[in-house]
Formats: sequence, C-alpha cells, structure tokens
Amino acid sequence: MPTAIPTVELGDGLTVSAIGFGAMALTPVYGEVDDAESLATLHHCLDRGVTFIDTANIYGGGENERLIAKLLAERRDEVTLATKFGIAGSPLAGSRAVRGDAAYVHECIDESLRRLDTDVVDLYYMHRRDLDVPIEETVGAMAELVSAGKVRHLGLSEVTADELRAAVAVHPIAAVQSEWSVWSRDVERNVVAAAAELGVGFVPYSPLGRGFLTGTVRSTADLSSPADFRSRMPRFAHDALDANLAVVDVVTSIADAQGATGAQVALAWLRHRGEQLGVISVPIPGTRRAARVDENAGSLNVTLTPEQLAALDSAGSAVSGDRFEDLSWVSAGRE
Repeated sequence: MPTAIPTVELGDGLTVSAIGFGAMALTPVYGEVDDAESLATLHHCLDRGVTFIDTANIYGGGENERLIAKLLAERRDEVTLATKFGIAGSPLAGSRAVRGDAAYVHECIDESLRRLDTDVVDLYYMHRRDLDVPIEETVGAMAELVSAGKVRHLGLSEVTADELRAAVAVHPIAAVQSEWSVWSRDVERNVVAAAAELGVGFVPYSPLGRGFLTGTVRSTADLSSPADFRSRMPRFAHDALDANLAVVDVVTSIADAQGATGAQVALAWLRHRGEQLGVISVPIPGTRRAARVDENAGSLNVTLTPEQLAALDSAGSAVSGDRFEDLSWVSAGRE
C-alpha cells in the first residue's frame, strides 16, 4: 500500500494535504486534454489522499471549474477546494487585464460558486494584484465573502512582501501562491520570509518548472504544439533552454542516486527549502495522468542529503532567463 499522505496546516487554521493538485494542467495550456481522463485523474487524487485541489475562474474560461464541479458532485466533503479571481483578460492571448475592485470580487465568487455547483470555497485567492485598486479594498471585499459564508479562508497570488503585510492587516491570510521551484527562486528574496514572519502558508505553483525539471523538455522541438504557452516564456527560448539543461542534469543525477524520479527530487528539494526558511510549503504540481499523481506523492518519502541539497541550490542559482516575459505580471517585477 502507498504511504498515506499527511496533512499540514497553512495559515489561518487551514488544514490541507501535504501535497496538492494544480488543475490548470487539465486545460489545454500544455497541449490537448481529454475531459474523461482529466476527471479520472481528479478522482485518483482523492483516492490517493491528494485532497487539496486548486483551480481558477480563468482556467479554460471557466471550463476548469465546471470540470471540477463533476468531482464535487460526488465527493465534495473530501475536497479542500481553492479557486481564484482577478484576471479579467486572457493571458494566453496576451491580454493581462486585472480587476480587484470590491464589486468585481463579489461578482466573481458568485460566478465561481455557480460553475462549481457548491455553496462555499475553502480557499479563495486574489489571482493577480490590481495596481489601480488599494489592496486593502480588495482584501476587505474578500473578507466580506468570509462573513457571508461563501468563502472559508483567503489567499493571495504573486504578491510582494509589502502587499502581503498590508493584506494581513485587513484579514488573516491562509496562503500565498507564487511560482517557486529549484529553477524559480525569486520569492525567496522577500516574500517567503514575510510569509514565515506572518504565519502565512506558501503554495508553490509550477513546482516542477512547468515540466522542465522532469527532463521531458530537452529542446524547443518538445514545445512544438501551438497550444503550449511555454514556447513564449524566456526560460524556454532556445539559448536559455540549452543552458538550463544543466539544472535538469543535476536533478536527474540526484534522482538516480536516490532511486527516485526527477519530479520527486524537485518536490523534495522544495519541501526541504520551505523547512529551512521556516514556512509551511504545499506544492500543487499538475498533471493529466493518474500515474503522475502517484509519482508526485512519492516525493514525500524522499529525503535529500545536505550535499544533494547544496548541489541543487547551486544549480538553481545559475538559471538563465526570467520566469515570465513581463515581470510586472509577477511579484518579482514589483519588489
């Protein structure tokens, strides 16, 4: 029998499985998807004990939430459900409009609850910061959703340390979600430390480097699908990708020594790094395949040596290329 997945507490008393599932992978951002397979994968998550399921209103134009509604219809009481609001444009099409005004916050939660066909969301994130609206207004409106019983806990995505502090002054924040992995560590400069100081949990998205750290992308030819948005990201550009394969080689070498996979090593590094920095970290790797859920969960049984951790730290510090083409879209561009 597989080892049972433990639970951990993020901030504000929110208890979740020690590894979560990022459902964005079940929309066609990395290539075509099959809804039947996607739903089977979601059911397998719960069977395996991965009960922290993360989605957003923007994923698939709402279709991701509708897919998850099919899971909730049968197993709502098993799921710790997170969704998000705030992106009003279509980032995949190059439109990065955001909204954080109070009216929009209330509008979005009602729309998400209808799509998800549920009465309450366990964790509701501000997906991106609207720089034209004080964060106190946005979080204040989110707090009203808690009072109304539509939301249990609040989260913020891609915020700076100062933005997090301002938000916590309005209402307790359970989690910050930002990109964090062996090859994406800018959040360690300020945001992770602020989360640790304030007792806020951290939920790393893309903890496998959008699949790169697993070794499945060795050249730009592996991004040949027109639906794969990684081809527009600086770290996947030809010259940067070639240089960044050095990180993958270190991950692969350590995986071989551990009798593990590259994904398991990358996730184990992230767990250890969170412990080093004093923050509860619950990554949300996404996949279309049930077998990958098992593989990712197996990372909880991998313990890296100090020498292996140091090697990964060194490799990750030499990554080439920004994590996004427009850094104003993420916290690193506003620090």
